[in-house]
Amino acid sequence: MKRNIDLKEISDGRLYSSGDMVKADCHDCEGCSDCCRGMGTSIILDPMDIWRIQKESGSGFQALLEAGKIELNLVDGMILPNLKMDSERDACPFLDGNGRCSIHRFRPGICRLFPLGRYYEENGFKYFLQVHECRKKDRGKVKIKKWLGIPSLKAYENYITQWHGFLNQCETAMPSLSEENQRILTLYVLRRFYETAYMAADENGFHEEFGTRLQEIKEKFGF
Repeated sequence: MKRNIDLKEISDGRLYSSGDMVKADCHDCEGCSDCCRGMGTSIILDPMDIWRIQKESGSGFQALLEAGKIELNLVDGMILPNLKMDSERDACPFLDGNGRCSIHRFRPGICRLFPLGRYYEENGFKYFLQVHECRKKDRGKVKIKKWLGIPSLKAYENYITQWHGFLNQCETAMPSLSEENQRILTLYVLRRFYETAYMAADENGFHEEFGTRLQEIKEKFGF
């Protein structure tokens, strides 16, 4: 999801790489779950998020939809899934009664990132610290790659760059397509990247399978 903002207004003015130290450590949240509440439709899930949740929970994509854990919304012209806030609590559906994340080990990338954000550049992205999002005032310094807790981080960052670039290509192509072809593209992306289960047993396998699907769809639609 694109945000048209002035980086100076929301960050400390610096861009970081994964090996840098940043004041993001909220000391295991100390029972706070503010960032898991009132998020609306903003926690957009990428294909790897869905793969992780399906693999660890044993629930398929359709089952997650029917259980009200996720929902579909239009994002920059594409139909993408996001975490669906519980209507009674206005909270993440995976937030337990103690205010803790019940899927913390395989939580989505946006959740791992918080309170950091990504600033996309031509050949990748850098991280930035959102200074107004987390209410903790005495956060400690932590290395970004430790904060994210993602094995094979370089492969993951390359995957995120590819996915972001592909969605940008789709958005750019949309105005030149007929309404019917726009519908075909959006539904194909949803079905191929989300609804069709990944057979990968580990992250390396996911990256390989994702790469195959990405190449397939680019050839199909001429990207």
